[in-house]
Amino acid sequence: MRPQGGVHWLSRDLLVRLMLPLLAIVAATGALGTYTAHRLTERVFDHWLLDAARSVGALVRFEHGRASLDLASAAQAVLLYDDIDRIDFSVIQGERLLAGRRSIPQSGQHEVIYPRGRAYETGLDGKRVRVARVDLDDSEGQGASVLVSETLVKRQRSERELVEVLWPLAVFVLATAVAILVAVRRTVRPLERIAARWNERSHASLQPIADHDVPHELLPFATALNDLLGRIRTMLAAERQFAATAAHQLRTPLTGLQLGLARAAEAPDLPTARAVIGELNHATQRTARLVQQLLSLGSLNLESRGDFGFVSADLGSLALDVGTAHADQALAKAIEFELLAPTEPVLANVQPELIAETLSNLLDNAIRYTSSGGRVRIEVLDQSPRIRVSDSGPGIPEDERERVFERFVRGRSATGDGSGLGLAIVRDIAAAHRAKVTLSDSDWGGLSVMVAFASDGDPD
Repeated sequence: MRPQGGVHWLSRDLLVRLMLPLLAIVAATGALGTYTAHRLTERVFDHWLLDAARSVGALVRFEHGRASLDLASAAQAVLLYDDIDRIDFSVIQGERLLAGRRSIPQSGQHEVIYPRGRAYETGLDGKRVRVARVDLDDSEGQGASVLVSETLVKRQRSERELVEVLWPLAVFVLATAVAILVAVRRTVRPLERIAARWNERSHASLQPIADHDVPHELLPFATALNDLLGRIRTMLAAERQFAATAAHQLRTPLTGLQLGLARAAEAPDLPTARAVIGELNHATQRTARLVQQLLSLGSLNLESRGDFGFVSADLGSLALDVGTAHADQALAKAIEFELLAPTEPVLANVQPELIAETLSNLLDNAIRYTSSGGRVRIEVLDQSPRIRVSDSGPGIPEDERERVFERFVRGRSATGDGSGLGLAIVRDIAAAHRAKVTLSDSDWGGLSVMVAFASDGDPD
């Protein structure tokens, strides 16, 4: 099934993440190269024009504040000669033209100020020109200006030639893009082979998948996958064992029910039939209790404990409700049955139904194994939320206290018709709540079971 957000392609993501920075770098390099070519061309030609203007300015003479220029026709021809661009000049003092053309503008756009002059762009005879201007001053405070203009043909041609040097960059980009594409394909192809092999193996077997040829970066993923397969194997094995054991445990009471029904059908008189029916009723209750315990165990899946729906609940109220439900069972055996709880609520984050099931199993065991006239007590303690169930029964020897938490295991001194599932259910529910279960001797020599929750009441 495809995710709602669409198919996620690792190769596409790699190409995007590699190509976008490359294209950004190329674009920035091209823009910077174009700008640099323009600035370089502008400065070189500006300096040439300024040199020409300063050369003309060196020929200007001032006498009594009046400027004059002695520029031979041959020198003027050399100054104005250019086989590509048109060059003009003018030397002015105020409104007086000393030499050259009067129409050269004295200011313009894109002006750049240099140490010994300035350059700007303007229009002349319908064409764009670049003008270099050098201002001259004499000792009497009078001045003159030298203007040298030039059309932009050579500048634009030189700028284009400089920019053309960047064209090999396009070939470099293409070669780099192809190299990135090949590298991504070669990197992703082994991953595709590994994924195909793992997919094939996972359908055929849950055994760990070999990771000797897995790239180092994928080892955590391979380890996590093998851990998942291991947990699945463990869960399936536990489920198979549980199903087999449950079938075995149910076979005996069901067989007894069948035999009892046969005896009731063959009873010679009504009193005998009623006696058999009474036995069947007791056997049915035991079987119902066993089925309930099996269902409780089957519903406890610690892999999905986050779905249990923990809420803040008062342990005292839970203990009172469960104790009330077992009061008749204790009264039938003349057992002294008591509940000790603080007057203030003892709150813990729990799943109430599961905690009620825990208390029900503990009380059922305590009442079942306590002799008539004995004692059973439920205590709710508020020094870090705890529940303790104590009885005056035979207890459990210390060397058996770990083993009795296993399913269908009963202590050596156990009597009656128990199934050996009660403490296993208590253990699994406690594990789901991150709670701790401990067994010890009670004050009366029997068994005391303590369920201690986390001090903050949070099972997470």
